[in-house]
This record gives sequence, C-alpha cells and structure tokens, in this order.
Amino acid sequence: MDKKIVIIPTYNEKENIEKIIRAVFGLDGDYHILIIEDNSPDGTADIVKRLQKEFTENLHMIERKGKLGLGTAYITGFKWACEQKYDYIFEMDADFSHNPNDLPKLYQACKDGADLSIGSRYCNGISVINWPIGRVIMSYYASVYVRTVLGMKVYDTTAGFKCYTRKVLETIDLDKVQMKGYGFQIEMKYSTYKLGFKIKEVPIIFVDRTEGTSKMSSGIFGEAFWGVMKLKMRKIRPRK
Repeated sequence: MDKKIVIIPTYNEKENIEKIIRAVFGLDGDYHILIIEDNSPDGTADIVKRLQKEFTENLHMIERKGKLGLGTAYITGFKWACEQKYDYIFEMDADFSHNPNDLPKLYQACKDGADLSIGSRYCNGISVINWPIGRVIMSYYASVYVRTVLGMKVYDTTAGFKCYTRKVLETIDLDKVQMKGYGFQIEMKYSTYKLGFKIKEVPIIFVDRTEGTSKMSSGIFGEAFWGVMKLKMRKIRPRK
C-alpha cells in the first residue's frame, strides 16, 4: 500500500487540532499525519501528545522553538517525510478551510499521473465561502498576476492544499527555497513546473475558518508580490 502523510503546521490551533486529526484518520486509505508545531502558547502541542497515545503509529509531531514561518514548517516536514520514504506527501491547514474529504481526490489525481495535485479554488470559477469580497478579489487577482508574470498555467497559484509525489520533493532543492509566507506556495509550484513535472488542479470548495485566528497579514502578500518578480529571474535547478 502507498505510504501517505498529511503535513499540518500549527500555531494556536487548540480549537481545531483534535477535530482535524480525527477527521483525517476517519478516512479510508491509512493516512498518517505530521504536525509541525511552532510552540503554540495555547497548548496545541499538549493536545497532539495526548492523541499520540491513541494513534501510536500514525500521528507524528515535530516541535519547533517558535513561529518560524509557513515555508520553513513545510520544508521541515517535507525533509522528514522523504527520509521516512512516504510516497505521497500532502499539505493541509488545521482550520478546516481545507476539507479532509478532498484528500482522496488529490491522492487519486497523483495516482492517475500527476506529480503535484492542487486543491484549487479557481480552476472552476471561484469556489470560496465566508471570505469578505475584498479578500476574494485580492486572492483571485493575485493568482492572475502570478500566472501572468511566471507563465505558469495554474489558476490557484497560492493554494496551500496539495499532494506531492516524493520524487518532486526529492528533486527540488529545498534548501534554496527563499520565500517563507504564502509566497512559499507560489515558489514551490513554480519550481515543480520549471523542473518539468506534471501539475493537475482539482476543484475544491474553500471555506474560511470558523474557529481560531487567521494568520494572514499584509506582509505575507507583500513578500509574495515582490518575490514573484525575483522568482522570474532565477534559474530553477534540481537538487544535486
């Protein structure tokens, strides 16, 4: 059976973490979970440790010293998952904005030939619930901007709900990934595209969090805007 792991970064997610873990483990297909925990002061790590006593084989956690950025959290998880020889490595938020029931669709897209599958809000119109209209417009046109500048045929360039084959993550030079916030999502997709891998978008419905606090900020968007310009000028080479 394929080895599958879902990487979930957390910072102050006590309202959501147990529910999201149980939802993933409730799926057919023997999914494992890796929590990347950034020293949440609300006790998120304690909840995960309690659940590890119940899910002794499938629930893993890496605790870090502080809030070090989304990109570095995923890279830490990617390296660990590759070392453990997982075949399919997923990214997912803890707050149910990504529906765990869509994980099998992302997995199947990769089984059917994609190297990276993306849970896409924009490949089939606009599928976002509970966002203010201003944020929808900003997010949608951010993807249009990225697609135009980079020439990458991906509708949802900032999506954070994805499935990679291990081969992709072993080929990308993860130590040279530069962007830390949501620009990280753009950089990883662009690296995948430039290295010749096949990308497939899978339509999903994105629902904004109902519990906990959003981690979005204007700085995140600023990094993504200017980072795309720099990314266009860089040569993307495989890891040696």
